[in-house]
Amino acid sequence: MAEKIIIATDKAPQAIGTYSQAVKVGSTVYLSGQIPLDPKTMTMISDDFSEQVVQVFENLTAVCEAAGGTMSDIVKLNIFLTDLSHFATVNEIMSRYFQQPYPARAAIGVKELPKGSLVEMDGIMEI
Repeated sequence: MAEKIIIATDKAPQAIGTYSQAVKVGSTVYLSGQIPLDPKTMTMISDDFSEQVVQVFENLTAVCEAAGGTMSDIVKLNIFLTDLSHFATVNEIMSRYFQQPYPARAAIGVKELPKGSLVEMDGIMEI
């Protein structure tokens, strides 16, 4: 098996459990779930759904960059929402961070997320 390289940056929230922000194996980077925490204060940035989505994308961007890539290198994105009726908002905000060809994606409705977050995202990046 290829060497595992742990990716960490202070520009994204620190891991709040037994996981790494990302792990690189070969040219593939596995991005852990990001919720809308401010990386400096480690607190939820807002109760506003749109602001939470933007913060999650900013956190993912920081981890992608720490791994040597960009958001355009994400090949699979998983989006977890506590309310699927907000999906149009996710699409609108996502269009600010991605251009075609878009990554493969799943949107999953869940009962709850860590720290009361309304959205969480993880993904796989190929660099």
